[in-house]
Amino acid sequence: MHAPSAPPVTPSAKQALLARLLPALQAHLPRHALLYQTEDTTPYECDGLTAYRQRPLLVALPETEDQVAAVLRCCHGLGLPVVARGAGTGLSGGAMPHALGVTLSLAKFNKILKIDKRSRTAVVQCGVRNLAISEAAAPHGLYYAPDPSSQIACTIGGNVAENSGGVHCLKYGLTLHNVLKVRGFTMEGERIEFGGDALDTPGYDLMSVVVGSEGMLAVITEVTVKLVPKPQLARCIMASFDDLRKAGDAVAAVIAAGIIPAGLEMMDKPMTAAVEDFVHAGYDLSAEAILLCESDGTPEEVEEEVSRMREVLRAAGATGIAVSNSEAERLRFWSGRKNAFPASGRISPDYMCMDSTIPRARLADILLAIAEMEKKYQLRCANVFHAGDGNLHPLILFDANDPDQLRRCELFGAEILETSVAMGGTVTGEHGVGVEKLNSMCVQFSAQENAQMLALKAAFDPQGLLNPGKVIPTLQRCAEYGKELVRGGKIKHPDLPRF
Repeated sequence: MHAPSAPPVTPSAKQALLARLLPALQAHLPRHALLYQTEDTTPYECDGLTAYRQRPLLVALPETEDQVAAVLRCCHGLGLPVVARGAGTGLSGGAMPHALGVTLSLAKFNKILKIDKRSRTAVVQCGVRNLAISEAAAPHGLYYAPDPSSQIACTIGGNVAENSGGVHCLKYGLTLHNVLKVRGFTMEGERIEFGGDALDTPGYDLMSVVVGSEGMLAVITEVTVKLVPKPQLARCIMASFDDLRKAGDAVAAVIAAGIIPAGLEMMDKPMTAAVEDFVHAGYDLSAEAILLCESDGTPEEVEEEVSRMREVLRAAGATGIAVSNSEAERLRFWSGRKNAFPASGRISPDYMCMDSTIPRARLADILLAIAEMEKKYQLRCANVFHAGDGNLHPLILFDANDPDQLRRCELFGAEILETSVAMGGTVTGEHGVGVEKLNSMCVQFSAQENAQMLALKAAFDPQGLLNPGKVIPTLQRCAEYGKELVRGGKIKHPDLPRF
């Protein structure tokens, strides 16, 4: 969980670097597009993971692809790191700056270049907001399916970097499944393209490499996404359960029945209490857990699927079932889930949102394990899940002004991730590794596997200048983390891959 230590930066060293960097960049970008005073760079010191902060040497705000290429060439020539940044809504520290590097803000790349209703595609710049794509496609009866909770603010470039999903990813897939082509630049400033306009392209499937690569392989500037027709009808079931295990088993039962809902989400009692007080979605506050199950399609398809899901949920032990009778009621049911993060911010000074994935059959097991961890670390945790694909989002509530609470929060989060791996899962689902989960990567992957991932990065970025110090831990870091665990007696699952 611990972020990498920031390199020591003396004022004289910073000024010496700026003296070399500024003239090189000013030859390509206007002065107002280069920020380097403390008051100007402070807003860029972190992303949505606010526990870790670092001001960059300089922030560049290019407006054209030629300017992006020029910034990269200048930094490559000077051997300076570059961290690409979109809206800064990421939750793993993936956009945290480098103290001796350039933060490359792509906020001005915010144009929707083309909506093609015949091919059902949209060509957009990387800084376009996720929700803006669906808003632009709506007149054509189309929309962009991946819908992360931050879709009102997060950008498509950031979605590509993290392979973001959302509440409807079970049926419609993650970002990877909804992107046709990605264009950008290597660290050397060379134009590069992944995928194509067709469903299949010749050569290696490098799209699967770049989507989810967290800005370590290339700087993305343009994305071609798939659009899907808006369904004729959508209805949402809200099912209440008096037992966490019944709710977890109900998720597996729905999938086992051959039903693939448009959305299948789960919230525990603390989370439903937090969001109900915030948005008044009509949730059952007496339930230990609730499920939101959505069906979409033609009216006939929806009616049949809703009927089947109700039967499965009743058989699984649901104590209450409500079905939306209007679009307004459906949106109200979802409003609580979509506002889980801001609702948590109302009840705690800070929260750390974890992100791991487990087999669906282990949902109840991980919830019960997290309940025991709450006692162990003396911190509260509210849980929300993309239950259909086993993607957990536990929100650990703490006060960052208390160093001991931050320490316990980090240990709590690390144990959630380690337990997820022990249950057959992974340390991340859609939030990425960033700086937050570097140590947990040592838990999931062997030294040889991490070395292979570093070799892949080196093929794209030999000098290691794009978003350095993130995602893939060094062998030295894993060795040091292993010693720390042994010294502290903190290894809970000795059968996991180790260092």
